[in-house]
This record gives sequence, structure tokens and C-alpha cells, in this order.
Amino acid sequence: MQGSLPPCVRVVAACPPASSRRGAPGQRGALGRSRRLPVGPFLAHRGRSAPPTSRPRPRAKRATGPCQVWSWDITYLPSSVRGRFYYLYMIIDVWSRMIVGWAVHESESGEHAAALAERACREHGVEAGVLTFHSDNGSPMKAATMLATLQMLGVVPSFSRPRVSDDNPFSESLFRTVKYSPAYPSKPFESLEAARTWVASFVDWYNCKHLHSGIRFVTPADRHAGRHVEILERRAAVFAEARQQHPERWTGAIRNLDPVPVVTLHSGGDAGREASAA
Repeated sequence: MQGSLPPCVRVVAACPPASSRRGAPGQRGALGRSRRLPVGPFLAHRGRSAPPTSRPRPRAKRATGPCQVWSWDITYLPSSVRGRFYYLYMIIDVWSRMIVGWAVHESESGEHAAALAERACREHGVEAGVLTFHSDNGSPMKAATMLATLQMLGVVPSFSRPRVSDDNPFSESLFRTVKYSPAYPSKPFESLEAARTWVASFVDWYNCKHLHSGIRFVTPADRHAGRHVEILERRAAVFAEARQQHPERWTGAIRNLDPVPVVTLHSGGDAGREASAA
């Protein structure tokens, strides 16, 4: 008789009457589990809107040298006028962490972005078909002028996934370094020229004096120019000599001073870890 009933009815019919449901707490738990109705598939989406779709992580971009993968973005700089901002455009080389291009403007536009990209490519001798230019999905990044300029230069554009905040970690980390720098002004910038003057001094410090933890504490300019290999070799020799002279001061191996050969954007779904090295 029960074989002809629907599955949910058979389960309910198999439950004992209320008079026999009393017992120890362990028995009650077992009885409760027997009354579950795992009849599916259950609805995970209701309504007339489109169901959510998964967005696979973009293909990893590997840089083994300078001018192979660049990341760029735009951030706000406060002005002395309430509600008015200056816009800082910055391009960072993912492999060397060097700022290869920057500009400050009073507006956010694809024309300004295209001019900066073209100037940076010319200054660094970027060849067609070599460079990947990564950004988020802002309107200046996808403007027709910007995309046409990249196509003219032979640069491959790359974009973050929609509504994914950590797909551009190197630029986001760079802007954090900018705004948490001890030299960052405590008051808004009085003029566009004042903002440009300060950014120029920051870029000089960052590229030429800042010992970057993500590239074995050498400056981005030294790594970009290939001088980091000799610097790290000399540093390793000093460590080895110090350990030989005073072995009692060492409990393990010396610090890793091998040059970082490859830097990957979107590696293994761990963008947060990439950002710490940006």
C-alpha cells in the first residue's frame, strides 16, 4: 500500500504516532532526523530576475620582466573646495612595482587616460603585442578613446570582473601606500599644481628610495633596470660572511635573497595575498 504513495507521504506515514514520540533526548533527535523530507530539487532562486551566475577568475597573467603587465587605476585627491576633487591617474609595472606613468587632472575621462597610456608606452619603449594593461571596469578604462589608443599601440586590455573589488590588487595597494605615506598632506591640496608637485615628489621617493618588501627590499627603479640581481648578491654575501664569523647568532638559514623571478596577477584565486606585495 505504501509503495504506491508519493515519497513525502510515505515518510510521514512511517513516523510513529504522537503517543510513542516520548523518550530520551537522543531518541528525539534521531526521530526528528527521520522526519525530514529531502525531496528535491529545491528552488534556489525565485522571482522574475535572472538567477545569479558564477564569474570564473580571469586567466592568470605572468610577468617575468618589466613592461609585460601593467596595472592602473584612478583615485581621488581632496581639494580645498568642498565637494571638489583632483583625480590621480597611476600606472604601476606589476613585475618591478615601478610607477611608470602618472598624471593629476581636474576631471576623470578616457582622453586623459589615453594620453597617459600613450606617453608611458613611448617613454618605456613598449613593443606591440607584449604588454597587458589591466584595470577595473570604470568608464575611463572602457572609453572608446582609451580602447582605440591601446589597439593603436598594440597593447592588450584586461579588466576586472564586474562587482569584484579585489581583481586589481596592485593598483589598490599602491593607492593605499600613497595615502598612508607619512608625507601625505594632512590638509587638502590648495591647487592642481600643488597636487602635481606633491605626487611628483612621492613618485621619486617610491621609485628610487623605497625599499619594497614584495621584491626583496630593493627599490622599484633598481629592479626595473635589472640592478637588483647584483644588489641581492652583495647582500647575500654580507649575510653569509656574518654567519660564518658569528655562527652562534644564527638559529636557521639566512634571509631569502633570491630575486623574485615571476609575478602573477590573478594567481590561484588569491588576490588578497597579491595585494600585500603590491
